[in-house]
Amino acid sequence: ADPEDRDGDGVSGRPQIVVDVETKQQRLGRFGYKAGQPRLRHQIAGALNSDMGVTTTVAKTLDGNTKSSPVEVSDEGLANLERYIALLGVSAQRSLDDVEAMRGKQLFTEARCTACHTPSITTSSYHPFAELRDQKIQPFTDLLLHDMGEGLADTLGEHTASGAEWRTAPLWGIGLTDGVSGGEAFLHDGRARTLEEAILWHGGEAEIAKEAFRKMARQDRDALIRFVRTL
Repeated sequence: ADPEDRDGDGVSGRPQIVVDVETKQQRLGRFGYKAGQPRLRHQIAGALNSDMGVTTTVAKTLDGNTKSSPVEVSDEGLANLERYIALLGVSAQRSLDDVEAMRGKQLFTEARCTACHTPSITTSSYHPFAELRDQKIQPFTDLLLHDMGEGLADTLGEHTASGAEWRTAPLWGIGLTDGVSGGEAFLHDGRARTLEEAILWHGGEAEIAKEAFRKMARQDRDALIRFVRTL
């Protein structure tokens, strides 16, 4: 995190700090488009509540209501959902012997896409699931909030995040979007029909990286996209 951009590189990501609704402690926000949820349990409970109208002990009051509703998913059921989602495997990167894709990887770094899409992170030693402890993962995100400019801004803030601030989206698995979803639509609202469009919508702190991509020769842009599709 560099909220004051002290290194002068134009990137000033900052963490979203939120209150844990169960413990009332301050925690790092990690889940959701604006990193508004600190724990996977809370992300699931929020989705059940807001998207499906289903209550849990974590989120008893439905949108538009002022009074709590009967709990529909028990703590045991919520814990089972959390375990299932937490232990889903991530597909391995593909085409590691593709020379053009690996050239795209270098261009991805040179364009400074990695300033926000950090290639690797090492997980904590204290995760409740032993198999997830001390693992070097490659999600291509720094999990920080970044101002992405007016072009990607909406009118809805979340906690301390403004309408223009978004958590860096992880890129792992993005190359499988078509096969999994039956089509491609990227960014928080699906406005981008291709990965190239998604990159060109970047602004704000990503303006320098976006311009580096825009000014590349066609074959270089193709190579960079080819690399992203391997993730």
